[in-house]
Amino acid sequence: MYDSFKPTQPMGLMDFVRAAKACVTEITPNELKAKMAAREDFVLIDVREHSEFEHGHIPGAHLVPRGIIEAAADPGYPKHYPDLSGARARQVIVYCATSGRSAMAVAVLQMMGFGHVLNLAGGYARWEAEGMPQVREAEF
Repeated sequence: MYDSFKPTQPMGLMDFVRAAKACVTEITPNELKAKMAAREDFVLIDVREHSEFEHGHIPGAHLVPRGIIEAAADPGYPKHYPDLSGARARQVIVYCATSGRSAMAVAVLQMMGFGHVLNLAGGYARWEAEGMPQVREAEF
């Protein structure tokens, strides 16, 4: 993916996001909602931080912050996350706040051998803006 990309100046975050988005497939909130309604077999991964997840997330999502996605997905790593590391042959749908972190996570999962990984277009912000179902943790 990045082998032939040799920047002439230092790369910034959005350069990485653009590179990742160029090699991933996206799914819309409506398409994800339809998959949920049809009870399709997939693993839904939220790569935001814990505090973001607590403020609201998509029903059925597993929290695996972007910073640990490689370790969580590697079955050879002692602290891997079985729901993700065991899903190489399953469909995996990934989201974050706006779809940048998740695009980078999807690209990494593809490099790690996951065969069918999708990025939620627009992330949780779009999911929420389109009035899709959400789970909110109690806040005191």
